[in-house]
Amino acid sequence: MTVKRMDNVGMVVEDLDAAIEFFTELGLTLEGRAPIEGDWADGVTGLRGMRVEIAMLRTPDGHSRLELSRFLAPPVAADHRTAPVNALGYLRVMFTVMDIDDTLARLQERGAELVGRVVQYENLYRLCYIRGPEGLLIGLAQELSQQTARVDPMDR
Repeated sequence: MTVKRMDNVGMVVEDLDAAIEFFTELGLTLEGRAPIEGDWADGVTGLRGMRVEIAMLRTPDGHSRLELSRFLAPPVAADHRTAPVNALGYLRVMFTVMDIDDTLARLQERGAELVGRVVQYENLYRLCYIRGPEGLLIGLAQELSQQTARVDPMDR
């Protein structure tokens, strides 16, 4: 086996403070925030003169991290925030939440928009996509047991 673990998922944002607020509302914990630049950073990214501010957030289980980056230099090269779910390349990150309805209500107060609707997959999950800060595509999943499964009237 080659891979030991997945360390983090990275997202580039324009407003780092707003993104941190959004993801801490979702339940992630800010581990740290720092400026990054220098020869080593240029070398690893292949971007000469790179200057970026990053924030590292940890999921409640401690196993996953989300790295938010705000590039100061060079300028952002492309904007994929409004790409639909069937676009090629990296697209979204999905989080398992305790209560999808409560999570949606809290995140919608912070500007999140439901992409389609909340759907139920068998008696296993309730799922949806939202557009979060700056239009980032985020998946939410609520695990269901047989006792807590909800029927979505749209699926009948």
